[in-house]
Amino acid sequence: MAELQDGTKQKVRKTEAEWRELLTPEQFHVMREKGTERAFTGALVNNHDDGTYHCGACNAPLFKSDSKFESGSGWPSFWEPVSPDAIEAHEDRTHGMSRVEVTCATCGAHLGHVFPDGPKPTGQRFCINSASLAFEKK
Repeated sequence: MAELQDGTKQKVRKTEAEWRELLTPEQFHVMREKGTERAFTGALVNNHDDGTYHCGACNAPLFKSDSKFESGSGWPSFWEPVSPDAIEAHEDRTHGMSRVEVTCATCGAHLGHVFPDGPKPTGQRFCINSASLAFEKK
């Protein structure tokens, strides 16, 4: 989130038309329409470089490379975000399932879902679309 002079955080707000101009068609579908990329097709699923994964829409930091792990799911997977306030969790009952959707806390972009089957120490698996991420190499 953008930080104001008084230290409070400001959310990024844009119209859908503004997002459509800024994002690729795939990014718009995933991040604004809550779509998903096909498993094992994302540019970052096999990324093993050190660095930080940012929101592909607003560039807010979301995950560090040292929390990424190989889940075998076909999407980049992390066991924790950079901070608890980097993401927001929402109940998702679409497609006849009960899941927890993860969005960027700064701009509301759909990132993916979080599941309770990840590794220690958190036991969480943040299953995130590559199309929702930008990577900054260390």
